Amino acid sequence: MPHNIMLTRMRAEYLEMPGLRLTLEQAQRLCGVERTLCKMVLDALVDEQFLCVKSDGRYARMTDGDLPRPRPAKADLEAETRFVKAS
Repeated sequence: MPHNIMLTRMRAEYLEMPGLRLTLEQAQRLCGVERTLCKMVLDALVDEQFLCVKSDGRYARMTDGDLPRPRPAKADLEAETRFVKAS
C-alpha cells in the first residue's frame, strides 16, 4: 500500500475515533501493513503534529489531550422515593 494512501487511512482512523491511542503493533494490525511502513506513516503524522507519542509509547491525536477517566453514574434514590410517594 503506497505511503500517501496509508497516511490518509491512518489519519481517517484517528479522526473517526476520538481518544484512539494505539501502539505501533496495534496500528500495524489495524491497517494490515508491515511494521516498517506503519512506523514511517506514524512518524510522518507525528512530524505533521497530527499525532503525538504518549509516555507509554501509544500514538494519539495532538488535539485529544488527556482524556478523563469515565466515572460511574450515581443513582438518585431520593428522587425515585419522591416519585413513588407522589403516585
